[in-house]
Amino acid sequence: MLRGREGKLAAVHFAALSAAGTALCFAVAPAAGWICLSLCALLGAIFAAFTRRRYREIRRLSQYLASVYSGGKPLDIRDNREGELSILKNDLYKITCVLTRQAEQLHRDKDYLAEAMQNISHQLKTPLTSLFVMTELLRSPDLPTDRREEFWQSTGQSLERIQWLVGTLLKFSRLDAEAVAFAREELALADLLARAAAPLRPLLEGRRLSLSIDCPPALTWRGDGEWTAEALGNLLKNCAEHTPPGGSVWVRCSENPLHTEIAICDSGEGIDPGDLPHLFERFYKGKNAASDGVGIGLAMAKTILQSQNADVSARNRPEGGAEFSVKLYKQIV
Repeated sequence: MLRGREGKLAAVHFAALSAAGTALCFAVAPAAGWICLSLCALLGAIFAAFTRRRYREIRRLSQYLASVYSGGKPLDIRDNREGELSILKNDLYKITCVLTRQAEQLHRDKDYLAEAMQNISHQLKTPLTSLFVMTELLRSPDLPTDRREEFWQSTGQSLERIQWLVGTLLKFSRLDAEAVAFAREELALADLLARAAAPLRPLLEGRRLSLSIDCPPALTWRGDGEWTAEALGNLLKNCAEHTPPGGSVWVRCSENPLHTEIAICDSGEGIDPGDLPHLFERFYKGKNAASDGVGIGLAMAKTILQSQNADVSARNRPEGGAEFSVKLYKQIV
């Protein structure tokens, strides 16, 4: 109890005052001296008990902090009684809970980063291996012209895949770092959907897919046209890639007091029920995913939309096929 400097000073001061008061009382009258001595002894005992109790509580708090520091879970030490120690307990509990959550989040981020790096290296390995093989084959002087042209095309496709993958990952890193300043401009949804579908025309024509967009010209939304068009384009591309040749992809827009909804549907085989909970996770490839798929298009679409007060979900239509529902909220939620 007296190991602390404050406790020693308090004890010395109390003893000095008690001795002086008792001596003064004995000088006045012996009876007064004995009464003063008894009161000082009683007050000293009360002070010692109170101080001992406070030091015991402080020692428990120190042990609690030591256990949390060593990796233990925060215990509920909150105290609803009035007093400085109760306030200290409540504040320490809040701080340790926040620090524990931050440590757990850092651990999850570390695991995610390790997994992401592994997935990225795997995705880059395939086109890089193809480039090395093509380069070796192109060195052969006896290679026929038609085969040489075929290898050159394969090399170009591998380089384009690497370029797309690196560009997409850079976009993801900017979104994660919150380094993207999304514009807030009034956008006509019909024009936005047309912009999103324009790069997909070769894919749609090559698979003989029909695309119809039903969006009233008066529907508008405030957001970033370039980023939102990319998000919607990723959703349309997913539908087109999972629709059999000769099928159809269609878009319809509707509005209510809370949000504007964009439904993107296809006549494909639908989404495997086991894939639905993980569909928007990064690098997740479903059971029906293409062999050359990466698994980041849908994740990027969700990240872009959620960064602009919007969201996206997926379901299987009762009539067959998949449906992505994009909700563009009118107020911040």
